[in-house]
Amino acid sequence: MEKSLIIPILLLLGVLLSFLLFPSNYNSFYVNAQENNEMHNDELKLSINNSNSPTLGNPDAPITIIDFSDFQCFMCARYVKITEPIINETYIQTGNANLVFKHFPIRGFDSMGASLAAQCINDQGQSKFWKFHNLLYHNQGVIDSGWVSKENLKNFASQISGLDMDKFVECLDSEKYKEYVQNDLELAKKFKFTESPSFIILNKDGTDPEYLSGAHPFPSFASIIDKKLERLNK
Repeated sequence: MEKSLIIPILLLLGVLLSFLLFPSNYNSFYVNAQENNEMHNDELKLSINNSNSPTLGNPDAPITIIDFSDFQCFMCARYVKITEPIINETYIQTGNANLVFKHFPIRGFDSMGASLAAQCINDQGQSKFWKFHNLLYHNQGVIDSGWVSKENLKNFASQISGLDMDKFVECLDSEKYKEYVQNDLELAKKFKFTESPSFIILNKDGTDPEYLSGAHPFPSFASIIDKKLERLNK
C-alpha cells in the first residue's frame, strides 16, 4: 500500500471506531443540541407573535424572515438600502413572506436609545415604524457621534406624518420599551448571534429555521426562501 494512503485510512478508521465505542455519548450530544434549538425556537415563536413586534407584510404569509439589527450598524444600513427592497418586492409584496424586525443594539452606547425610539414609533402604527426605520438607516451617521441622541431622535420622529409627538416623547423619555428591547437582545444571544444584521428564515409555524449572519446579498435569501416555498407547495 502506498504511504500516501496510510494516514487518511487510519484517520477514517479512527472516526469509525469512535462511533462504535461511544455511540451513546454522540447521540446524547445530538439530542441535547436539538432540544436546545427547539427550546429557543419556541421562545422565538412567542416573540414574533408578540403584537409589539414590527412586521412588514401579511402576518399569515408562509415564510417569515426575522431581522436582528442595530440602527447604528453600517452593514445593516447597507442591507436596508440594497437587499431589503428586493426582498420586499419579490416576496413580501407578493404575499410569500413577511419581515419581522427584532432589536439587536450592540454597536454602540446610543444604539439602545434608537431602538427605544423606533419601538415607541411602532406604538402608533407599524407603517410609521417602517418609515422611521428607513429614515434612520438612510441618515445614518458615525457610531456614537450623537446622530441618534435623544434630541435628534425627536427631530427624526417629527418627520413622520401623523405622529403624536407628545405621546412619542413621553414613551421615549420613560424608556417604556427597554425591557422589550432587552428581551430581543437576549433572544439574539441565545441563538449565538454576534453580528448585525443576523437573520432567521423559517416557516410560518416556526419550523425549519435557517440562519444568515451578516449583510448577505439578495441571492442568499432567495436560495433559502425559494427552497422553502418549493417544499411547502409539494
